[in-house]
Amino acid sequence: MKHQKIEPAAAAISRNPATGAVLATYPFMTPADVEQTLARNALAAKLWRETPMAERVKCYQRLAVTLRETSEVLAIRATSEMGKTIKEARAEVEKCATLLNWLAARGPAILADEPVESDGFDRIHVSFLPIGTVLGVMPWNFPFWQVMRAAGPIMLSGNGFLLKHASNVMGCAFALQAAYESSGFPNGLFANLNVRTDVVANVIRDPRVSAVTVTGSKRAGAAVASAAGSALKKSLLELGGADSFIVLADADIDKAVAAGILARFQNAGQVCLAAKRFILEKPIADEFVEKYVSAATKVKAGDPLDEATMIGPIARYDLREGVHDQVQRSIASGAKLLLGGKDIDGPGFFYEATVLADVRPGMAAFDEEIFGPVAAMTIADDADHAIELANTSEYGLSGNLWSANTDKANEMAGRLQTGGVFINGFSASNPKIPVGGVKNSGYGRELSHFGLREFVNAQGVWIKETR
Repeated sequence: MKHQKIEPAAAAISRNPATGAVLATYPFMTPADVEQTLARNALAAKLWRETPMAERVKCYQRLAVTLRETSEVLAIRATSEMGKTIKEARAEVEKCATLLNWLAARGPAILADEPVESDGFDRIHVSFLPIGTVLGVMPWNFPFWQVMRAAGPIMLSGNGFLLKHASNVMGCAFALQAAYESSGFPNGLFANLNVRTDVVANVIRDPRVSAVTVTGSKRAGAAVASAAGSALKKSLLELGGADSFIVLADADIDKAVAAGILARFQNAGQVCLAAKRFILEKPIADEFVEKYVSAATKVKAGDPLDEATMIGPIARYDLREGVHDQVQRSIASGAKLLLGGKDIDGPGFFYEATVLADVRPGMAAFDEEIFGPVAAMTIADDADHAIELANTSEYGLSGNLWSANTDKANEMAGRLQTGGVFINGFSASNPKIPVGGVKNSGYGRELSHFGLREFVNAQGVWIKETR
């Protein structure tokens, strides 16, 4: 089958990955459309900057209600456009609403003026002020959550937000814009830019755009960071990873296997924070692999709108081709195929739950990020070797570490070159905890107080009273 062209020059195409059928066509904006959107956003951002925090909070609370009231419609849209199961889609919408409520409750205190011990002045404080409008270049795998994870903290501080979403989930992008507009936010403050990727650099250089945040591939991040840097504008990059899932000899194997199944196969493996490289201490490696393969045989793909389906399709045909190519290159390099390893016959872009063993550095399944339902098993001689293997990666987003000795695991966590470590659990995101990576996983942090203060002007104010 020939490579399908997903993004024609004239329009974004929304295609159902479970059937391959075209859902909708969204003509790309003209230069005049882009100019109008930027102008309207600039006016809305000025109004929003001057809006009291209490009024911003009310908008956030209303948006959370809107998302919950339209949850089923939004979930079906996400499932239809990118293929996640309907249960996962509903959970994603709820997660967005939860974040909004957390920001409404905790954000004002985090963004309030912070007093500093005076030094020859009567009063000193730091104010956290908006910087203008931030452009968000967002991926398709979590079409609502990734956007909200960026826009939520950014906008509460008084900034505007321009969304350049992935072309295959443009319906989700417009649905989010409608939700914002119906929840009392200034019209145009959250604006969807349906443009080709080659237009993004021009938008970044526009003086009405103050910064950019991107979640995506290393190549996309480098391009965006380069454009932002040339315009002397701040950027935040979250560029995926090849997260390790270390299982030490004293771990509860059954619990680790159960968690490892969810950690790898949720969202059909299309998760930046997903466990991808299973690094197993030698004494328990055979037991873990045997139990993992047995559990993975029960992970069946199917219609993502069916409540019983465990994994849906890969989001696009070309992406499925890429996953299969990585599997085949790994096998050619010496990896052993234990399960799956091929497309599922029939309509749509389904791929079997796959397990590879004897994976080593130098293989695609170890060195690259596989964005699909493929688990790679690697054996470590001991705990120190496990850490060495985990750090043998260009990525550093998050990692998982399983051990009955949590004190030892906590010490080991400090040796992992990642932005997050999950001990006896698997990688996830929470409004209270920062998300971000090191090395080629990017820089900057989203969520928590770190995320709320990423795109602000931290203004020091020194006051001497005149008496």
